[in-house]
Amino acid sequence: MDAATFKLLAAGLAIGLGALGPGIGIGLVALGALSAIGRNPEAANQVQTSMFVCIAFAEAIAIYALVVALILLFVV
Repeated sequence: MDAATFKLLAAGLAIGLGALGPGIGIGLVALGALSAIGRNPEAANQVQTSMFVCIAFAEAIAIYALVVALILLFVV
């Protein structure tokens, strides 16, 4: 295999594995938030705010993985 093949493989693995963790994390955050709202519906606004902030941080990690994959494709 040549260098171009390894570059494509590295970029695919970077975004694939880099998006796996945040995807699982977002699912767990939503699970916890929905459980908390189910137990205490009056605190739904506070729980939703915290949930959206946590989801934004998890998505940022996936965006970093995308940037690394694009750097591997177009710069290296």
